Amino acid sequence: MELKRVVITGLGTVNPLGNNVEEYFKNLNDGVSGAGPITRFDASLFKTKFACEVKDFDPVKCGIDRKEARKLDRFCQFAVVAADQAIEDSKMDLEKIDKDRVGVVIGSGIGGIETLTQEIMGYCEGKYVPRFNPFLIPKMIPDMAAGYISIKYGFMGPNYATVSACASSSHAMCNAFDLIRLGKADVIVTGGAEAGITIPSVGGFNSAQALSTNNEEYSKASRPFDKNRDGFVMGEGAGILVFEEYEHAVARGAKIYAEVAGSGETADAHHITAPHPEGHGAIQAMRLALQEAGMKPEDVDYINVHGTSTPLGDIAELKAIKELFGEHAYKLNISSTKSMTGHLLGGAGAIESLACIDAMCNSIVPPTINFETPDPDIDYNLNLTLNKAQEREVNVAMNNTFGFGGHNSCLVFKKVK
Repeated sequence: MELKRVVITGLGTVNPLGNNVEEYFKNLNDGVSGAGPITRFDASLFKTKFACEVKDFDPVKCGIDRKEARKLDRFCQFAVVAADQAIEDSKMDLEKIDKDRVGVVIGSGIGGIETLTQEIMGYCEGKYVPRFNPFLIPKMIPDMAAGYISIKYGFMGPNYATVSACASSSHAMCNAFDLIRLGKADVIVTGGAEAGITIPSVGGFNSAQALSTNNEEYSKASRPFDKNRDGFVMGEGAGILVFEEYEHAVARGAKIYAEVAGSGETADAHHITAPHPEGHGAIQAMRLALQEAGMKPEDVDYINVHGTSTPLGDIAELKAIKELFGEHAYKLNISSTKSMTGHLLGGAGAIESLACIDAMCNSIVPPTINFETPDPDIDYNLNLTLNKAQEREVNVAMNNTFGFGGHNSCLVFKKVK
């Protein structure tokens, strides 16, 4: 069986750096921090009082009917708005396209946790006894973003969610890639969404000592590869991409941003939260993605790393890159855009894949901001694109995403020639 080629024909996002792709790319390359004091709830009792929130988001102004918006958790609202943008950007003729061949696969690590939190707190305070909101379950479950988008557009192809912590949206895109390659769909709307800036999320990650507590300098708190990094910064939002079979896209005259060349998925089988210290699972995920793409390590120009700004994670990932890429590791550009967006958990891989596409389309590598103090355990002969974007022709870009539970995912994108 001959495998199909898969290309990207539509982009959409809502995230801490912008409520559309254009705003996002501009702020990304300008090195803007999306961090600020938490406004979603009173965070005064928490060790961490800041996050990278989406700004000025009104689902109704973004095109969701007011009545429908009340039925959707914030994570789902993000996904729907980003999907609307991506589908519009793809310029698919929704009257002519075979909707049986269009699917939706969207990842979310924790789904509608804001809704669940509100309902449980309301119950405990006696507000809802004994009746919960009738939309509690559909607002809470992580698959509702994919389900709602398919209902809205009548897409009747493969439809489901992927849940693998911070690797969720990357796994969604890996699945979308395979579905099209195997001929099971012509188009998949894919990516991820998260709205995890909530009381239990911040409290839980604080207890796990995973979040930065640099409240005095919150705009600099996400500082991958810096000696003084002390944990990740929570982010929220969605990134949605339209994956399409190459011949199908060409036949309708679609604009093609990039080709999905390969994917790799592995497990660390090591620890529930910590990465393997030598990056063994990460190495294998990158290796498998390159093998599937028919590429050698020296073909890669840019890696958007997982780079969460945690003491262990940043070191392990760079070890993995050096092990796999050898001398070519020093010719790559490497950057962590989480330094600006924060960590979108299940939505991270999607918005970081968008960053890879921008790097290829506009020959500019986004920076790793907030670097100040060298860490003796990090090799700065690697080009970590520190503090300032760098112009560079990027023909092949790689995106790494790793999740609690030891989930590793890697995607390779290339220019279509």
